[in-house]
Amino acid sequence: MRRADLIPSRIFTILQIQQKVAQWRLLGKTIAFTNGVFDILHKGHIYSLSAAAKEADFLIVGINADESVKRLKGESRPINNDESRSILLASLLMVDAVVLFEEDTPLELIKLIMPDVLIKGGDYTIDQIAGANEVIANGGRVVINPILEGFSTTSIIEASKKS
Repeated sequence: MRRADLIPSRIFTILQIQQKVAQWRLLGKTIAFTNGVFDILHKGHIYSLSAAAKEADFLIVGINADESVKRLKGESRPINNDESRSILLASLLMVDAVVLFEEDTPLELIKLIMPDVLIKGGDYTIDQIAGANEVIANGGRVVINPILEGFSTTSIIEASKKS
């Protein structure tokens, strides 16, 4: 993408993403949703997001806000704040929209967006995926993408501590 000035326009508030989803639906487009912390972007993230983008016309990525990350991962995380993580994800070609959520899971956001496809990495089972029941009940589907072995933010952080 040569138009770096467009990157901020791909970062949405919850109200804005609801409006954007309504626009896409009027056009008959399908919507995929995935989420995560995306603290230190790595090859595994790119692999997962690329696979997720193939599932629908538009890909929305939910990102845990900083306080949510601290609750889930501990006080030393996130390494990168939510603004930095949002900008990085919004700059990726396969990502159409980025939205922060404050809760520990994206369940409320998923219920508002009600994507056609809910996608998570292969380290989850359907019963562990927030919003899976709601999406399926609404006629959508849940996809569990395989994870790319050997890549994790935690392992990158641990390796950097040994250096």
